[in-house]
Amino acid sequence: MEPIYQITPDGFSLIISAEDLEALDTEQRESAMRFIQFPWQALLDLGLEEPIESQSSVLKYLQKIAAAFVEDLLRVPGLEDQREQVELIPDALRIEYLLGIKPFVRESELVDQEWIKNVYHQLLEVFKDQIVLYPGTVKKYFNEKNPRLNPAESIFFHLVENPNGIYPFAFLATYTHKSKEGIIRHLPLSMILEEYKGDQKKILELLSCLNQAAEICPVLGRFIASGELFHTIGMSEQEAYGFLKAVSELEKVGIVCRIPNWWRSHSSSLSLNIKLGEKRSSLLGRDALISIVPTLSVEGVKLTKSEIKQLLASADGLALIKGKWVEVNHKKLEALLKKMDEAPGEISLRDALMIQSGLTTPEWMAEEENIQMTNGKWLSSVYQKLTDPEITRKTTLPKKLNATLRPYQVDGYNWLNALSNLQFGALLADDMGLGKTIQTLAWLEKEHQKDKTKKALLVVPASLLANWTKEAAQFTPDLSIGVIHGKKAISDFEETEYDDLPFLNLTTYGMASRLEKLQEIEWDFLILDEAQAIKNPKTKQTTILKKIPAQMKLAMTGTPIENDLINLWSIFDFLNSGLLGNLNQFSKFVREVESDQKHSADKLARLQKMISPFLLRRLKSDKSIINDLPDKIEQNDYITLSDAQTLLYQKVVDDLAAQLASHESDDNGIQRKGLVLATLNKLKQVCNHPDQYLGQNDYSMAGSGKFEMLKEICEPIAQNHESVLVFTQYREMTEHLSRFLESIFGAKGYVIHGQTPISKRQEIVDAFNKQETYIPYVVLSLRAAGTGLNLTQASHVIHFDRWWNPAVENQATDRAYRIGQKKNVVVHKFVCANTIEENINKMIESKQKLADDVISSSTESWLTSLSDTDLLEAMRMKL
Repeated sequence: MEPIYQITPDGFSLIISAEDLEALDTEQRESAMRFIQFPWQALLDLGLEEPIESQSSVLKYLQKIAAAFVEDLLRVPGLEDQREQVELIPDALRIEYLLGIKPFVRESELVDQEWIKNVYHQLLEVFKDQIVLYPGTVKKYFNEKNPRLNPAESIFFHLVENPNGIYPFAFLATYTHKSKEGIIRHLPLSMILEEYKGDQKKILELLSCLNQAAEICPVLGRFIASGELFHTIGMSEQEAYGFLKAVSELEKVGIVCRIPNWWRSHSSSLSLNIKLGEKRSSLLGRDALISIVPTLSVEGVKLTKSEIKQLLASADGLALIKGKWVEVNHKKLEALLKKMDEAPGEISLRDALMIQSGLTTPEWMAEEENIQMTNGKWLSSVYQKLTDPEITRKTTLPKKLNATLRPYQVDGYNWLNALSNLQFGALLADDMGLGKTIQTLAWLEKEHQKDKTKKALLVVPASLLANWTKEAAQFTPDLSIGVIHGKKAISDFEETEYDDLPFLNLTTYGMASRLEKLQEIEWDFLILDEAQAIKNPKTKQTTILKKIPAQMKLAMTGTPIENDLINLWSIFDFLNSGLLGNLNQFSKFVREVESDQKHSADKLARLQKMISPFLLRRLKSDKSIINDLPDKIEQNDYITLSDAQTLLYQKVVDDLAAQLASHESDDNGIQRKGLVLATLNKLKQVCNHPDQYLGQNDYSMAGSGKFEMLKEICEPIAQNHESVLVFTQYREMTEHLSRFLESIFGAKGYVIHGQTPISKRQEIVDAFNKQETYIPYVVLSLRAAGTGLNLTQASHVIHFDRWWNPAVENQATDRAYRIGQKKNVVVHKFVCANTIEENINKMIESKQKLADDVISSSTESWLTSLSDTDLLEAMRMKL
């Protein structure tokens, strides 16, 4: 297995097990070790090398950043004089470029302006540490690393516009001079002769690059030969054009060129602007026809017919139009005019989106780079509303919604309504804990309120079936709900007529892949929770789910971007088929992005812009969200028992019933109390995992609904490089949970229980909070580790099983949620639905509402005081 490179909040990390590290060849192992031991030094070395071939999109991106850093460092004036005192911060254009090419991986959300600046800072510190000890020149340092790398010479060429002069441009050559005070200044080239008078060797050293400049640029060659280069020069349009075309080659030999931004940004080029949807379309949806208005423009400003004629009459070079310098190329100009005539009058909205993304190119646009697509007034307003939910048209919340939504959740609800009205599919990808479920239920309640005859199909992992059922019943009690899971439920569904189906029909991915009747129904709404289940377009499950017809589709996932763009295509192909082209078209697009270094940033930026109206993702760290959130987000996760758990659970209850029936009463009820408490403990063990009750050591995920839920929750935690605390009241469960978590995270965590020495506990706490290497989890026994430990590195807490006393659980939660915690903490409490655990949960919640000094009786006392009939009723599964 290749090393896994991950973007982290502070930079990046490499994840690889000791076994996989040993399996690498010598060169790969040495490279991996450099990144593990000296990550920033290894990254700088990568930036100094030629581009590498790697399967890791993160590593490719890191090298591009490091190469950009090296390029910017080489352009720093007077680098030889500054050496370890040099300072370097990426400018706005560089940051924009690096943000535009960030890879489509789940951690890319961490990449922002500050993250890029931090990477530059870390690389700069490594360079300073190396150059301060290096005995040779800066140029020799770089040449030893890579012969093609040359730091900026002391010579600079400046070209500026000169609107009030005889010539339209002014040119000046300067050199850098370091004063006695250590200040770097630019001085006219003529002053070299005065400053170094008598030092012919130094003069020749400084001016050696001028011979190369003369060979590269004939215009400069004439000025050098005549000696004019040592003074300010007025340049004509043609002379300036000749110089500008040579800039990239001049900079390769170390001459820094300061030129107008319009040339570097290519805004001087003519382009054909295609304006889409200027006027409101009579139809809504993917197939709506929108208008096309083609215009010839420069920097987005439309050119008139007379200005176009002026360009046609001009010679190739530079022409001043509307106060802007325009690069004139007659061949390109005539090609653009031809395309302008070939543009159709209207196009479907779906085709327009595909063209904008760069996935398809119609014949009338083929073989021409200088064509820009912009949205007209109407289409811009639609895009703005969909990409910024805060300004989406507000829809009143349904009256029968039994919940209060937070402001950002109301925005999400309005966004879902807007996309539903347009009949576009939606990808709701909010971070874990932000309430994707309640937003979806609120939207479904609104749709139900509008038309009660509509039908919705909701497909979820089996582990979440109980959770959805409980939350729908709690928050949207007016919705009719049916669960299609289990032999009887499937039989009932097969025999039920469409009109008699409930509004919301829940099933699992496994059932959806087998039930052909689901494909025979034209659903109004089709919703996939944990939609990463269809990220592989070639699996049978994905293929079948895409065959289920629906007017509007919604995909929900906390991890919308995996490490492969094809995964993203698969989800969007389900939501809005054809929007990203077919698989072959998109695969070709991906190959172009990976191979075309020059245009990859633009291609990715267009793709991101195209999908943004249909993807809503808010993070707990977003400044616009964080003020809406409580510091601690608590939720119950309702779990369906596995078949093995169900059988064992029923057997334990039946055994209790038999023993109670044959049990002779004792004066104090001590024996009965012991029997009840022993049975209660057995049931809780069964709810955890059958192997805990049976005393076995397999602990497979399939055997336990809780293990499946643990995987569902921890996978996005792992993908986001976050950490979690898992509490259990059973010491014997800690090691089994740790092994299971290690298989999810791909890295080891820690275990703390009653036998863990005090000194060892503190070592674990220190290592976990420092996170010098990624430590994803700590498993703790509730009573042994519920107090006295500060584990604020964790932003997630999971109560794998429940304790009788809410105060004890809260103390455990406070290992993460306490002073020093800088992030919101999400607390998950596992509850096996329709079991004794749900009754205990209700008891805990009722206790929580009362003062501790009022509630003195324990849950054990409550259970043992029940009559036999009530006791068995409390323990039996509610099927």
